[in-house]
Amino acid sequence: MAQTKGLEGVVAAETNLSLVDGENGYLVYRGYWARDLANQYTFEEVAHLLWVGHLPNAEETESIRNKLRSHRTLPQYVKEVIDRIPQDQDVMSVLRTAVSALGVTQNWPPTVDEALRFAGAVPTIIAYRYAKLQGRTPVEPHPDLGHVANYLYMLTGDVPSADKVRALEAYLIITMEHGMNASTFAARVVTSTQSDMASALSAALGAMKGPLHGGAPSEVMDMLEDIGSAENIEPWLRSALERGERLMGFGHRVYKTRDPRALALREVVETMRGEDPFFDLSVLVEDTAIRLLDEYKPGRRLYTNVEYWAAAILRTVNIPKPLYTPTFSLSRTVGWTAHILEQAESNRLIRPQSVYVGSMPESYITQS
Repeated sequence: MAQTKGLEGVVAAETNLSLVDGENGYLVYRGYWARDLANQYTFEEVAHLLWVGHLPNAEETESIRNKLRSHRTLPQYVKEVIDRIPQDQDVMSVLRTAVSALGVTQNWPPTVDEALRFAGAVPTIIAYRYAKLQGRTPVEPHPDLGHVANYLYMLTGDVPSADKVRALEAYLIITMEHGMNASTFAARVVTSTQSDMASALSAALGAMKGPLHGGAPSEVMDMLEDIGSAENIEPWLRSALERGERLMGFGHRVYKTRDPRALALREVVETMRGEDPFFDLSVLVEDTAIRLLDEYKPGRRLYTNVEYWAAAILRTVNIPKPLYTPTFSLSRTVGWTAHILEQAESNRLIRPQSVYVGSMPESYITQS
């Protein structure tokens, strides 16, 4: 029986949600270039596109904004669950547990209203837990702010600038959906059993928590902070490459050309250059690293991936490092729930086979 480690190249589902074409560097959400959506639309509008199938008109946009707002306030029992989790538990573990607690009912098939419920609550869960870790009173959701602006507001208590909201919004849109990645596959497997949306999201969050999936922006940030200044860029990069170390934020398992998500985020960064020295450093590091990678690893076609520019944006909008992966999950909650809804529409239990490579009983060998 043919087998593929990691299921690489194996088609597990048909989807209308997104096209990820690594050879050509394409990322499409329901017929739209994700890059254009990130630069021209809001979080709520793109979420509507993924959940419902079309970009909303003005009335539909206002409706989805109001529905997300209505789910921002956490039930008291969920707050109590979060409060009882020991402080040494990371935020992703807390998010997974709180999402599980939030979904106390079993509904089949899942609905868009359920997706709205989880998407509205996730930013509050993250901000609530982080405030508690800092010894601060959590900031209540702001009734007049959009989804992204409210998240930044709950983290600091200050209404964010339009530039910061736009930068983070572009990041959240461009990472909202990305085909059959590990966490999305986990969500669809659980959904295929006709389990509830909370269980499927908990599985997705468990997969996202793994460092091979959701942890890269923090490692990029460590690299950029270690480089520190323009004059240190080339010596630092050459030293790392000569030691055989991987440059964090460069290369991608799927994209064999430039990551379209990275291109979209660099466009955002270009509009904000000069406002933050870290943006300028990030641009110089990218240009130098691509040149040196071509020198040290000719023919490998290694370019910046989305995690590289995510790190620059997350730092500039003052997202703390422990919240990088939770913030990624805030965005991907929309993609996960869209896949859950799609899986349920024409469901079949996902049940792959394995190939036994262990030993056989001695009696089998004797009989043979």
